[in-house]
Amino acid sequence: MYLSQNAIISPNKLTNYLLIPLPKDDKSQYLALGGYTLDNWQQLERDLREQILTLEAQATLKTKYGQKYQIIGSLNCPNGTVLKIKTIWIVTEQTTTFVTLFPT
Repeated sequence: MYLSQNAIISPNKLTNYLLIPLPKDDKSQYLALGGYTLDNWQQLERDLREQILTLEAQATLKTKYGQKYQIIGSLNCPNGTVLKIKTIWIVTEQTTTFVTLFPT
């Protein structure tokens, strides 16, 4: 299954979670290896849409919030590095929403 290209990717999720250092489950250092920072968070959003949302999604868990899906793929990053990631999305009847990503 392919997820909607109109998926919601919250700028807040990128700028206040993924791209800032966190004491637990930090992903900013991994993303920084590819050249993603707070200064170019829009590039990360574009790359998720263009490089990851175009890949096939696999259903994982059904929750009270909707059906979860994962997409595993590679990001061709701004600095030329390739980062392998797993992304998580929630799909309801109305929306598809980005939840998080993990290094793979």
